[in-house]
Amino acid sequence: MAGSGDATPGVADHQPVLLDEVLGWLTPVPPGSWIVDGTVGLGGHAAALLRATEDTRLLGLDRDPSALELAARRLEGFGSRVRLRHADFRHVAAEAAACGVAAAHAILFDLGLSSYQLARGGRGFSFQQDEPLDMRFDVTQPVTAADLLARTPELELTRLLAAYGEEPAARRIARRVVAERARRSIMTTRVLADLVAAAIPPHRRTWRIHPATRTFQALRIAVNDELGSLEAALPQAAHLLATRGRFGVIAFHSLEDRLVKRAFRTFAADPDFRALTPKPLRPGGDEIRRNPRARSARFRVLERC
Repeated sequence: MAGSGDATPGVADHQPVLLDEVLGWLTPVPPGSWIVDGTVGLGGHAAALLRATEDTRLLGLDRDPSALELAARRLEGFGSRVRLRHADFRHVAAEAAACGVAAAHAILFDLGLSSYQLARGGRGFSFQQDEPLDMRFDVTQPVTAADLLARTPELELTRLLAAYGEEPAARRIARRVVAERARRSIMTTRVLADLVAAAIPPHRRTWRIHPATRTFQALRIAVNDELGSLEAALPQAAHLLATRGRFGVIAFHSLEDRLVKRAFRTFAADPDFRALTPKPLRPGGDEIRRNPRARSARFRVLERC
């Protein structure tokens, strides 16, 4: 079937995480039913779900307009089966209602950054290139990571780094940021990464990750209010499910996964729902070798009875 569009620049090297597991747990879907992809990204999971199902329709949401444009190219071969909306999934119920989706038989949230956002986004999600400290998924939002670093008091910055990055050296890094911003603006990824590395003594570093990894995660979560969006979206998605419909979430760090685990456990206390994955599904060795970024992925699935 046409519709993959994988030759589009920025899409060809995109590898959807846990694709076999997503297809195995979220399909089959009855013909004529709706699928909702709350984080459509570059459209990898969406295209596979559409190819694996017959006469289904897909509503895809994403906060990143650049990614949404690439997804539209990838999915154009599916024609009227696809509706794409520039939206945060915290508004999934309203977006579904606006598109005439009364219930969905499959819902997916993939909470990870795409290879496109990391390597080509130009918004400072990664410290591998020297880029502006933006970190917004939606560039129409007003506050960037640079703004947050410039304005946040030291105590609050310490809290953000500790809560969202689980950073043991949060206080030390916050103190260094405040001292540095008194001298100059912190505007690029290279400046921030070097600053964080200098704030953490060598004996407190781990060989597994760059010293700035947790700080970048914390700032991205704070700029985009990622946990707030997820907390708002989970109950909306669960109640959007049709009978026998399934809702899958792919999380990439413990903060997200804990929210999903608690929410699914709460839903499963209601006889209308059951959690199908008591423990999260993880990628196998072959997938991790093909796509090292998949190594931290955790997939949980909820079903409406």
